Amino acid sequence: MATERRAEVTWNGSLMEGSGTITSTTTGAIGEQAVTWAARSTDATGGPTSPEELIAAAHAACFSMALSHSLAQQGHAPEELRTSATVTFQPGEGITKIALTVAGRVPGVDDDAFRQAAEAAKKDCPVSKALAGVPEIGLDAKLAG
Repeated sequence: MATERRAEVTWNGSLMEGSGTITSTTTGAIGEQAVTWAARSTDATGGPTSPEELIAAAHAACFSMALSHSLAQQGHAPEELRTSATVTFQPGEGITKIALTVAGRVPGVDDDAFRQAAEAAKKDCPVSKALAGVPEIGLDAKLAG
């Protein structure tokens, strides 16, 4: 059965001076979050978020799930996986690089088997596939009355 997740954002003003708010998500787990161009195009911390930060969180979570599942299917459920995803955004170009890093505690698995499972997870997780290219992007655009 397919599932759908939704996020709603309100944006006010121009790209450079404006700001937005993630106002709701399907589960409510994210809560309201401020979004700005500055958060996207500078290395500032402690303020609003950016689309790339949200993509990094989604990719790290999806990759971790895929790796955990793969290892468990091989009879080696991990005790812990610590994953980070770093998304590089270049203004004018877009997302230019994503770096995944994972450290795991997996009884009964050697370094080579862990690396192979991690490579497979990187290739097969749904977020990795989505980031590789989307064959169709739909759009419903209308002016508010």
